[in-house]
Amino acid sequence: MSEVKISAQTRTEFGKGAARRIRRDSKVPGVLYGHGSDPLHLTLPGHDLLLALRTPNVLISLDIDGKSNELAIPKAVQRDAIKGFLEHVDLLLVKRGEKVTVEIPVHAEGELAAGGNLLEHVLNALPVEAEATHIPEGVTVSVEGLEAGASVLAKDITLPNGVTLAVDGDAVVLQVLAAQAEEAAEGEAAEGEEVAEA
Repeated sequence: MSEVKISAQTRTEFGKGAARRIRRDSKVPGVLYGHGSDPLHLTLPGHDLLLALRTPNVLISLDIDGKSNELAIPKAVQRDAIKGFLEHVDLLLVKRGEKVTVEIPVHAEGELAAGGNLLEHVLNALPVEAEATHIPEGVTVSVEGLEAGASVLAKDITLPNGVTLAVDGDAVVLQVLAAQAEEAAEGEAAEGEEVAEA
């Protein structure tokens, strides 16, 4: 997993006005917490942070005021609903060798069995426990040849060494649905409407 270095400054101003001023300078207000320490309020460079957050569960090496280096992972990211810019970020303090629980993206590859079947992602992200400095960017699951009614359970997914499930092994992650069942339901609804009109 990649480690991204970002310089941050501690901040002493709080509230909406202060947050707006920070954003106007192309920076993002954030908070660093964890390990029982007091939350540390930070100002982070907006562009660098945006690039870093493109990687799920990115490990961020924070240079705080040029005095201390801390490792953190993003815990919560708030974006503007319309424009998409970063409004605030919560960072979780981590230590090398420490285990953390995170969600990693699930990617499906391969073609389903013929017949117009549909693949449903029941879980878009898989909760796992991994060492903070070795969080996988995601897992890929083969759905090659799966037929309607088939499902992939959490315990069926091969995880990298040192990574364990943080969800029930019998939890359904992916399932294959028959497309015909959906079309039949729409047909029945249309017939019901005709009867109601008569």
